Amino acid sequence: MIFAIEEINNSTELLPGISLGYKMYDTCGSIARSVRVALALANGNEIISAPSEVPCTRPAQVQAVMGETSSSPSIAIATVIGPLYIPLISHFATCACLSDKTKYPSFLRTIPSDYYQSRALAQLVKHFGWTWVGAIRSNNDYGNDGMAIFTETAQELGICLEYSVSFFRTDPPHKIQKIIEMIKHATSRVIIAFLSHFDLDVLMSKLSFHNLNGYQWVGVEGWIFDSQTAEMDKHHILDGAIGLSIPRAHVSGIREFILDVKPMNSSGNDMLAQFWESLFSCKFSQSNSSAENQRECTGHEDLTELQHSFIDMSLMAIFNNVYKGVYAVAHALHNILGCNETCNYKVPLDPFVILQRIKNIRFKTKEGDEVYFNENGDPPAKYEIIHWQPGEKGIADFVTVGLYDASLPADKQLNLHNKSLIWPHNSRQVPVSVCSDKCSPGSRKVLQKGKPVCCYDCVRCAEGEMSNTTDSITCVRCHPEFWSNERRDACVKKESEFLSYEEIMGALLTAASLFGTCMTAVVALIFFRHRKTPIVRANNSELSFLLLFSLTLCFLCSLTFIGRPSEWSCMLRHTAFGITFVLCISCVLGKTMVVLMAFRASLPGSNVMKWFGPTQQRLSVLVFTLIQVVICILWLTMSPPFPYKNFQVIKDKIILECALGSTLGFWAVLGYIGVLATFCFILAFLARKLPDNFNEAKFITFSISPGKFSVAVEIFAILASSFGLLICIFIPKCYIILLRPEKNTKKNIMGKGTQKTL
Repeated sequence: MIFAIEEINNSTELLPGISLGYKMYDTCGSIARSVRVALALANGNEIISAPSEVPCTRPAQVQAVMGETSSSPSIAIATVIGPLYIPLISHFATCACLSDKTKYPSFLRTIPSDYYQSRALAQLVKHFGWTWVGAIRSNNDYGNDGMAIFTETAQELGICLEYSVSFFRTDPPHKIQKIIEMIKHATSRVIIAFLSHFDLDVLMSKLSFHNLNGYQWVGVEGWIFDSQTAEMDKHHILDGAIGLSIPRAHVSGIREFILDVKPMNSSGNDMLAQFWESLFSCKFSQSNSSAENQRECTGHEDLTELQHSFIDMSLMAIFNNVYKGVYAVAHALHNILGCNETCNYKVPLDPFVILQRIKNIRFKTKEGDEVYFNENGDPPAKYEIIHWQPGEKGIADFVTVGLYDASLPADKQLNLHNKSLIWPHNSRQVPVSVCSDKCSPGSRKVLQKGKPVCCYDCVRCAEGEMSNTTDSITCVRCHPEFWSNERRDACVKKESEFLSYEEIMGALLTAASLFGTCMTAVVALIFFRHRKTPIVRANNSELSFLLLFSLTLCFLCSLTFIGRPSEWSCMLRHTAFGITFVLCISCVLGKTMVVLMAFRASLPGSNVMKWFGPTQQRLSVLVFTLIQVVICILWLTMSPPFPYKNFQVIKDKIILECALGSTLGFWAVLGYIGVLATFCFILAFLARKLPDNFNEAKFITFSISPGKFSVAVEIFAILASSFGLLICIFIPKCYIILLRPEKNTKKNIMGKGTQKTL
């Protein structure tokens, strides 16, 4: 701070002709002392009055306060001077709570808020796949507030905390021992340490005593770049640590300025003189100290020979923050006083005006760093990612392996360089810290009862479901036309199943249909060649040929049930069979009625046969068939059958079938067949005493087979019905025609007893 003030006072461009003064107090990290100092500064009172012979033209009240280093003292100071709007600019207080302008209206800082650091830590942990971690924090505003933000962000990113404990360096030993035991028994191998370097040093000594190395530590700016912490780590507890640090900086001339500091050796009461004595373990000759056996200080001792944080240039980034804070105040004053070549001394200085100007300043330092504050009084959030790697003399080197810039889009904020990282135990493999291993594709996560969301079991997806991502929380049900593969990581198209000509059953049914057609044709040929014989003429040969024709159509219409269902085949299946089979039944019905009436007409006084001549027989067949045709036309017009994909019957296959469309139409077709069949059955009963050659209606009951809606059964039912009619009605007649021609006489045809002997 002194370096920056002297540089400004010697400048001719910034505040020309004006010298800045300062008063410096050491709060010793004490909140109570911080409040006392803040009140003294606000009131313009000296805590220790010191006579001065030099007149001073300063106002009684300070215009700005630089500090404090820690968050808790800064909160105390900001609370005291906030209502007075005296600017308080901190170089190292990072608590996100200080961004609340309703509570701390005059607080600003040149170091980013922990709001960004905590979120950056969570992203860093997520980047390496560490979802099961432990956390230790300083029990103060810095640690508690920072860890709260980290925990919230970690939950959003799917990171779970196995434990989260706080402690302070002055805590009793038994409390620290409990933390050691917790680390020992934990299953997580990554520890988030949101600690100041003072607290970490205390904890590290205990960890060293228990030899608890091999853990992956993730640190914050409070210790990750602290050279003293690295030097103290003799047992390599923190080897491979990774974390965030404020970017390295350089302030030209500051090293030389520090090394050129000389005390006023006239009095041992001077603050710098006392500090000098502690640095070199010496005493000035005029010191009032009564200590003996100490060499005399000359004031010209060589600071370069010291190994002390006073000259530790690794703290340059913190020096730079102080430097920027002082210059921010100077630039604000420069603007208020309207300085050009000279400044207007008569402008009254008001802390509120200074505060507003500081909030709105934007300038660059001599090193090119841009300085400005956002609406919360925070600077841009940028961090270096520091990795501890083995160095000389067993002390870790701080290697920058990446950057974090909160101003970039979310997916580009974290940028890790392609550098080789060395983890605990000099391992090149990234440590693993998870509660449960990842669930591979084809499975889903099921949370373990009473445990965090990071602890889960992997359950294989059910049949018909899949997951194609790692750690999927759900399995997605496949589209109805798809089914999950064996690994359950993809949906594959279901195999379509229908009765095809290529498969054995389809080929056999096709062969049976063609055989029936050929067989019917052969029977028709035999009947045609013997059309004038009694056995052919006895049953109305015209209706017999029509019956054979309809049987041929019945055999052929079964072929429409084989092959991939289409619109025309679906409409043709049941309607074609319904019409042709009704034609068959109508022929049998017509023939039976004629025969029955013929035998009734042989009774004396009966003239009923005039109503059952050939014309009436043709007309009855036509009428019976036309009724079925009308039913089918109405069915096809209103709601015809259509191709349908059935996903329910077989879960991993698609059954291609024909939907009925209108169930009423379907049952009307079958119902009409049933009515005609019942009528045939009644006629067969009435004609039961007639010769077998005339009573063909009794065979209609054989052709009524119980059909089901599966295609093969339907075809079988059609073929069975057709073969039943063909075999039962025509084969016995063909037997007589071809093998027993002597029986093909009118006498044998009319003799029922003789027929039974066949």
